Amino acid sequence: MTSPLRTVALDGRVLYLTEDPERLRAQLAGGKTLRHADVFPEGAEPLPLVSNISTDELTPGWVCYYYDETLARYCLIGLRGGVVEKDSIKAGGFSVIVSGISKGCGSSRETAPYSELKAGVKLVIARSIEKIYGQNAQNIGLLTSTDFGLLPRIERGEAIPMSEFTRGLDPISASIVEHGGLFPYNRARMAGEVSPPPVTTPARPMTLCEKILASRVIADAKTGRLGVPAVKPGDAFFARTDVRFSHEYVTPMAESFFRAELGPDAKVKDPSSVFAFRDHLTFLDLIMPKKHVEMGLKEQAHSLATVQDAFAKKQGIKLYGEVFRDGKLAGSEAICHNKVVEEIALPGQVVAGTDSHTCMAGVLGCFAFGVGSTDMANAWYTRDIRVTVPETARFVLGGKLRSGVTAKDVMLHILALPFFKTGQGIGKVLEFSGDGIRAMGLDERATLTNMAVEAGSFTGVIEADDVVVDYLVAQRGLKAEDVRKMIVKADPGASYMATFELDLGAVVPMVATPGDPRNGVPLADLGKGGAGGVKIDIAYGGSCTGGKKADMDMYAEVLRGAVERGQRVAEGVHLYLQFGSQDIRRYAEEKGYLDIFTRAGAELVDPSCGACIKAGPGSSDSPDQVTVSSQNRNFPGRSGPGKVYLASPLVVAASAIAGRIVGPEELA
Repeated sequence: MTSPLRTVALDGRVLYLTEDPERLRAQLAGGKTLRHADVFPEGAEPLPLVSNISTDELTPGWVCYYYDETLARYCLIGLRGGVVEKDSIKAGGFSVIVSGISKGCGSSRETAPYSELKAGVKLVIARSIEKIYGQNAQNIGLLTSTDFGLLPRIERGEAIPMSEFTRGLDPISASIVEHGGLFPYNRARMAGEVSPPPVTTPARPMTLCEKILASRVIADAKTGRLGVPAVKPGDAFFARTDVRFSHEYVTPMAESFFRAELGPDAKVKDPSSVFAFRDHLTFLDLIMPKKHVEMGLKEQAHSLATVQDAFAKKQGIKLYGEVFRDGKLAGSEAICHNKVVEEIALPGQVVAGTDSHTCMAGVLGCFAFGVGSTDMANAWYTRDIRVTVPETARFVLGGKLRSGVTAKDVMLHILALPFFKTGQGIGKVLEFSGDGIRAMGLDERATLTNMAVEAGSFTGVIEADDVVVDYLVAQRGLKAEDVRKMIVKADPGASYMATFELDLGAVVPMVATPGDPRNGVPLADLGKGGAGGVKIDIAYGGSCTGGKKADMDMYAEVLRGAVERGQRVAEGVHLYLQFGSQDIRRYAEEKGYLDIFTRAGAELVDPSCGACIKAGPGSSDSPDQVTVSSQNRNFPGRSGPGKVYLASPLVVAASAIAGRIVGPEELA
């Protein structure tokens, strides 16, 4: 059996990811190695380190077509500035990588830390570590720390005690780190060498998410008994999931871990609660660069869907696949997050998916969150997922939205708060409540829960009410009384780590400038630079966030008015409108929107993640291109090499007509 590690020798080089590309390039080329004293000179300003390094930069979308040690060759190749080249990290002999705040933001792809580990990196140090990235790192044995004081000790050749990397962790996470990963820990757990401590928190008023988790705690592993009287922030345990899902970007990597750990004949437990989606790379062939085709990536990407299909058939898992219309590929059945809301998740459930936007399902009043490949592989076998109860930040939304202001504007406003820009929201639950929430339809609420992860948060959640009941009755034919029995409500007197009150009447149309969803500024401020505002090449309305029924209503509202005035999409601009599911497409067709969209000059795209991950129409192909998009994130390289501004569906549609980023009022 694997014995817990006691000390760690870090005898390789330390790579400081400095904002100065020349200093970074010199380190990668094997020149002078920077030391702690160089980066943090006594009595002088420290050298700026790159912050907000997303998983898209660690392993860009095309790199994720691989799911083995090949990933090491492309580690950090997407880092801004294009300084890191193929094999730079692997060949550099680095055992430690150092950066600024918010390391590993964005997607839940485990390929990101895996690429670092297989490139020889043993430790990642940053001012703050994003929640999913940090858990993925623990699961595969990559150490993380926010203690820059370790660096002088490492430079002196000191073997660092494992306690330095487990300080502040819950007992389960600490034991996983000591054992070198989740699978070694589980081997020790199944052998009886280690066991999770029991949850002994006495009854207390609980938040919505705490109550859901308390009901799903594995209280007795032998009997399978679930539930404890209460949990509190910091409690750690394995929780029973109600829904587990993955998509073709991640299923193959998780399946390879599943087979390697449990054998080729291992079976998924309760396959009826497991789902797979072919939704990320459906339209990849339409936009794959020639150089990637020549690298053999077309075949590599196709293999992801093939492996997932075979796994789903072998295990008896429902696969939401591709849809054909008139004998031709029309797209995916749905983006996973849209379909989970439409057809799968229910109030009060625990939903785990291999995508950071799994949190979108929190709109139904369930605890939904993203996990990596290792967590999912483990959950396929055990039905359980490890959880450390997070703190909850409560957002009480009051007042009434102004005309032309949407949930997207509200979320961009919230993300721009210092609480999130400084990383304080990392790992927290965002619970939305108040009269303003109750006045919103389900689709608009879903924009808030979907984008909670852009703050680095654990998840977003909204207490289910009659809006949810009515939706599930109409959408799935469920009985209202049955849905109401599932609803979980926060206890009076529950404790929140922070409460923010927001007057919706004070929120104005917002835009997030390129690089980060937290770069929100009022739309009115964007045009203050003169020269007619920000000119665009692409307007993209779609993704799980921007491809819902309510979003289609907004695109149609603006474009109908434009058509009536004799306006069309501006010359030189492409407007792409992409549906989040086939159900949403049918809705738009029944409403007569397809005709409006076409007459306005929009290019219609069937369901798929598409441009949001640089895998379909709407992606940029030049650094000079500017996009305004209704998607959820705009990290560097996420949707191509161009610059991406985030905005509401109303602004996206209006900007397509104007040829620059504007609100609908500027079209009349």
